[in-house]
Amino acid sequence: MKKKLSIIFLTMILAILTACGKDAATSSEPKESAAEPTEVTIKHELGEAKVKVNPKNVVVFDFGILDTLDKLGVEVTGVPQQNVPEYLSKYKDSKYKNVGGLKEPDFEAISELAPEVIFISGRQSDAYEELSKIAPTVYVAVDSNNYVESFKNNMNIVGDIFDKKQEVTEELAKIDESIAGINEKAKTLDGKSLVVLVNDGSLSAYGSKSRFGIIHDVFGLAAADENIKASTHGQSVSFEYVAEKNPQYLFVVDRGAVVGGNSSAEKVLDNKLVNGTDAAKNDHIIYLNPNYWYLSGGGLVSTAEMIKEVEAAIQ
Repeated sequence: MKKKLSIIFLTMILAILTACGKDAATSSEPKESAAEPTEVTIKHELGEAKVKVNPKNVVVFDFGILDTLDKLGVEVTGVPQQNVPEYLSKYKDSKYKNVGGLKEPDFEAISELAPEVIFISGRQSDAYEELSKIAPTVYVAVDSNNYVESFKNNMNIVGDIFDKKQEVTEELAKIDESIAGINEKAKTLDGKSLVVLVNDGSLSAYGSKSRFGIIHDVFGLAAADENIKASTHGQSVSFEYVAEKNPQYLFVVDRGAVVGGNSSAEKVLDNKLVNGTDAAKNDHIIYLNPNYWYLSGGGLVSTAEMIKEVEAAIQ
């Protein structure tokens, strides 16, 4: 009887130890994580696009998105090479496919690439339907009426599509900090600002809620004229207008410098009327880099550089 009880007892002990071993083995095995999404749905101003996560053969017409992808280390296949900004000149190399002009996409060349996503902005908006037939097309123009929110939305779209959410969040935090810093400096300025675009011999002024309204609406610089009509091409003005408004800071975007114009903004503005302004007398005529301001803008790189330029001007 004692032998039988001993055998039963040992059997029970072995059963318990075996069960514990199985539990330990089970607990040490890594638990399967929830499957990552393989596709994201992007809603934008022109419609909706279902895009693969980490798509291949990326085509980019918006240079702000291009500088963002470049900073994040995302490979791009096709760009409109004719007007690529100098700071993105690597994309002029033959390893990248030329996909047409900024306003005239080469649909055949794009189709041959078999892209899985196409990024466009305002200059290509008329081609949206045709491009959407080739691949999911995402419209990423920055809204001048709500610059920061639309800029951040575009950056988060990039983060979602290319699985770069953390990197985008960190970069946006840096830009927020820079904007806060320039706002503080703007409060101490004694005087008002005017932004003009020079196109060969003509001038256009830009105010709040305009293409270059970020200087007033986001950076906080007071406007020399609060009644400038907001439009894509600005309000046509004269040298007499500039003299009358007499800005303490005159910010200049030279369109001809990046599109092959026949004259320079500095030569155009070197006249008695402009030279009589406070901006000229105090050496506060600032020639902004048109690669960032005219061709690009709205990217992680271009937006950060735009902040730096204005911040340096108001030191």
